[in-house]
Amino acid sequence: MRFFKLYTHISISTTRYGRYTKYLCDRQGNAVQLKQVIIVYKAGNQLSKQCADRCARQLEHHGAKVMMGPAGAKDNPYPVFLESAPDPIDLAVVLGGDGTAFGAARHLAMDDIPILAVNVGGHLGFLAESSDVIGDFEQVWERLLGDKYAVKLRMMLQARPHKGESYNIEPMSDRYYALNEMCVKPASPNRMITSTLEVEIDGEVVDQYQGDGLLISTPTGSTGYTVSANGPIVHPGMHALIVTPICPMSLSSRPIVLPPGSTVSVWPLVDPEGNTKLWTDGVLGPTIWPGERVEIRMASHLAKFIILREDHSYYRTLRNKLQWAGARVNYRNTHRQDRKPFSG
Repeated sequence: MRFFKLYTHISISTTRYGRYTKYLCDRQGNAVQLKQVIIVYKAGNQLSKQCADRCARQLEHHGAKVMMGPAGAKDNPYPVFLESAPDPIDLAVVLGGDGTAFGAARHLAMDDIPILAVNVGGHLGFLAESSDVIGDFEQVWERLLGDKYAVKLRMMLQARPHKGESYNIEPMSDRYYALNEMCVKPASPNRMITSTLEVEIDGEVVDQYQGDGLLISTPTGSTGYTVSANGPIVHPGMHALIVTPICPMSLSSRPIVLPPGSTVSVWPLVDPEGNTKLWTDGVLGPTIWPGERVEIRMASHLAKFIILREDHSYYRTLRNKLQWAGARVNYRNTHRQDRKPFSG
């Protein structure tokens, strides 16, 4: 039985876990069992591989069927997992950094498979739980089986290339998915290329951009490439599309935040060599030729990430990961007795 298909949604905003949706039990009200688990580790990282081996042994001891494999630029285990798993997948344990977690979300969100992402061998991690916080993995399995965890839901994007006018609704290919951002920009091995892109929002031409490219990101992705391009940081509890030009030649070109029901269409205008590409979470996708467009909108499914920290704080993560230092002089707020002191 897939615990992510048969669950009860409960808002636990008043509990120690914060405002997340939690999976509680199956239809019979019994504790969830981990019957089929996949473990993905960062390709080429020995520490991640060792951790995966240890997790596999522990889960098998709990009676789980385990499939394990590496994920990286040249390794994609998810099609094999999804096709050959003998039972519906109950959990994906992803050991790496945020990049490894992005790949898991792109392939697993559409099947509603919850992801436990742990930063083992990764770098900057907004999504992955710190391995120091996780501690002993044996306790993790006991907490999952004992229903002592929460799940945060993250918005996904989907993109489909189309040919011709906007009324032509027939797509040229399957959907592409992203957790962080879709990026439309050139890729050339020989020279740096300026892109010229026209942007429609819900069928209305909004602007034409000349520059390095265009980002359409989720709130999750607003702390990645988007923030580096001077885009806004948007809380991941919101659903929104953030359109951010990359190094535009016009000072009037500015980011814009759109409601989740919006459809963003991007047309390359000048690109006779076919250098304009669609990138999904930094992964190179198809070429978008002049006369073609790529339509980007909110995906129908949300990525599900398991939270184990009882004191999880998005704002603390921002302070730590982005190294916010605060004011040069740390003033004490004496007007609130219950306020914790600021620590940058």
